[in-house]
Amino acid sequence: MTKSELIEVIAARQGISKTRAELVVNTIFESMANALAQEEGIEIRGFGSFSIREYRPYLGRNPRTRRPVKVSAKKLPFFKVGKDLKEMVNESAAKGVPIVE
Repeated sequence: MTKSELIEVIAARQGISKTRAELVVNTIFESMANALAQEEGIEIRGFGSFSIREYRPYLGRNPRTRRPVKVSAKKLPFFKVGKDLKEMVNESAAKGVPIVE
């Protein structure tokens, strides 16, 4: 599902315009990005949690030249799936039907 498809689904289900649904989606994504940028965790019960993981610098290798390359330290967002979402996906896959229609 793309962002535009998500906007269409929200607009249709909630009976609001696509413009309004886009505003809602953008607000949610911006709020989540801001929280992660400030290294705050995000927990959505039953769905999952987002956090920041720190990776130390290491010596990698350029695959083309095979020469060593220094890879600097970095912070990346990490998502851990929640129990309820995991169960819904597995049940849906087993039955071959969408989770929510």
